Amino acid sequence: MKKLLAVLLASLLVLALGACSSGSDTASTDATSSSSDNVIRIGVYEPASGDNGAGGKQETLGIQYANSVAPTVEVGGTTYDVELVIVDNESSNDKGPTAAASLVSSGVSIALGSYGSGVSIAASDVFGNAGIPVIGVTCTNPQVTEGNSHYFRICFLDPFQGTVLANFAAENFQAKTAYSLAKLGDDYSVGLCNYFNQAFEALGGTVIYETFPEGNSDFTSYLTTAANSGADVFFAPVSTEAAALIINQAAGQGWSKPILAGDTWDSNVITSAATGTDVQIYVTTFFHEGDTSEKGTAFVTGFKEWLNANPNMLTNNGGNDMVSAVSAMGYDAYFTALEAIKNAGSPEPAAVMEALWDTTYDGVCGNIVFDDVNGDAVRDVAFVKQVNTESGNWDFIAIQGIS
Repeated sequence: MKKLLAVLLASLLVLALGACSSGSDTASTDATSSSSDNVIRIGVYEPASGDNGAGGKQETLGIQYANSVAPTVEVGGTTYDVELVIVDNESSNDKGPTAAASLVSSGVSIALGSYGSGVSIAASDVFGNAGIPVIGVTCTNPQVTEGNSHYFRICFLDPFQGTVLANFAAENFQAKTAYSLAKLGDDYSVGLCNYFNQAFEALGGTVIYETFPEGNSDFTSYLTTAANSGADVFFAPVSTEAAALIINQAAGQGWSKPILAGDTWDSNVITSAATGTDVQIYVTTFFHEGDTSEKGTAFVTGFKEWLNANPNMLTNNGGNDMVSAVSAMGYDAYFTALEAIKNAGSPEPAAVMEALWDTTYDGVCGNIVFDDVNGDAVRDVAFVKQVNTESGNWDFIAIQGIS
C-alpha cells in the first residue's frame, strides 16, 4: 500500500510540474532549478546541538566523508556535482519542522536523517507535503515510516532492538528483574523501553519502569530505586548527555550491575564517561570499528585519515578518531541516496522517491534492501559491544539476532 501511494504521489507531482510556469515555489520546481547548473543537492537533517548534538554531528560526519569520496554522480549521461545542504534541527521536535522547511526551500532532491526518532517524526509532514523523499539513517522508532509514502530507513527498528536487548539480558546475565528508564515525552527512549519491557516480561522477567522529565540532571534517586528493587540490569536508552550523567552517578554509588542501552550509547561520549570506573556498559548498534571485512576495513581506515586531516571534523567527532556506528550508517545512507538518484535517471524528488523502493546497496553496515510495506531496511542482526573501562575502547561481544 505504501509503495502504491508513492507511485501515485510521484505521478501527481509530475503532472503538477507540467502545469507550473516559471517562478513556481514548489519543491519539485526548486529541485529542477538546483540541478540546472549540474548540481544535485542532498539535504542533511541532523542535530548539531541539544541533547543529541554529539550523535548528530557524528552521523553528519559519515555523510560528509562519503561526499568527499564521491562528490559527483552520473545521471542520464550527465555528471552532476553533489552538494550537501546541512541544517541543525537542534534535537527539538518544535524546531525540527523549520529546519526541514529550509531544506525543502533549498531544492534538495532527497534528505538524510535524523539522529533521533522524535525529530524525524516531527518533520515528516514537511518533507511529505513537499514530495521530498527521506532516508532515515538511525531513527529506529517504527512511527518514522508508518503511514507515509516518503520516509525510508536503513537501520533496524526498535521492536527488534528491544527484543535483542531483553534476550541478551536474560541469556547472558540470567536477569529476572530489570529497571527501565526513559525520558518523558521522548519518542525514542520511551518507545525502546516499551519494546524492551514487553520482550523481557514475555521471557518471564519483572520490569520496574520509570521516566524522568526534561532538564533532569540528577539520576541518583532512579539508581537508588533500581538498587532497592533488586534489579539485575539497568536499561536506559537515553541521550548521550543524560547517559554521561547516569554513568558518573552510577560509579559514585558503586553500581555493580550491567547497564544496557541501545544505539544512542554507541559514542565516545560514553566510553569517556565510563573509562576508569567499574561500570559495565553494553549496547546494541549497527557497526563495529574492528570489522575485519574488506569494505569495513577500508571505511575505517579512510574515515580516520579524513578525520585526522580536518581539525574541525575531529572536534565534531568528540576530539578523537574513534569510529561511531552512526558515522558508518551516515556513509551508507549517502551512497544509498546516490544509487536511488542513478536508478531514477533524474534528480527530481518524485522520481527519486519512486526509485527508492527498488534501490539496493551493499554497504559498510550490510546489504540494504527496503521492504514493500513501509520502506524499512530488512535487517535481522545487531552488534553488541561493551565499554572496556581500562582502554576506553569498545570490545566486540556478539552479533545477535532473535531466535
